[in-house]
Amino acid sequence: MGDVRATKCVLVFLLHCSAFLCPGRALAQAVDKDPVAIVELGGAAAWNVKGGSSFGPTAAVEVTPIERWLELEAGVTPLFARHSTEWDTDLLFKKPWTLSKKVEFMIGIGPEWTHTRQFGVSRNAFAAEGVLDFMFWPSAKRKFGWYLEPGYDYTFGRMHEKSLGISGGLLIAIP
Repeated sequence: MGDVRATKCVLVFLLHCSAFLCPGRALAQAVDKDPVAIVELGGAAAWNVKGGSSFGPTAAVEVTPIERWLELEAGVTPLFARHSTEWDTDLLFKKPWTLSKKVEFMIGIGPEWTHTRQFGVSRNAFAAEGVLDFMFWPSAKRKFGWYLEPGYDYTFGRMHEKSLGISGGLLIAIP
């Protein structure tokens, strides 16, 4: 019964997030020439709702297929904890808003594949992820910046794990 309630909560969360992906007009994005891709390099931390935490590096690449409407981010994060390692690979679909010449905000959802090795036992599972992405560009030219990305994961595997996470680091624009 608890798993059904948790699944409903995740679905309601994802439905609310998707409403933000298709609103009317938002703040206009800058007219400047956008980069081909943005590389994100940083660190990540995750806290399992049932207890336990893990930490590790993270790397992602972000592209913009539909200006002002859709950004795609593909990333990988190895998380390390006592007696366990987890590799998360995700693809996020994000709706961007440019708040100023130096600040962007995005809401994203997407699928995630997790590979966990704990006490010598490996598991693979499908998961869903929702994130809020804040990008800060010190220069209006947007060549280098930094990001902060809090998120929530729900794993559809045997354990139905739920976790809160945060990642942050350096942004590098690829012209």
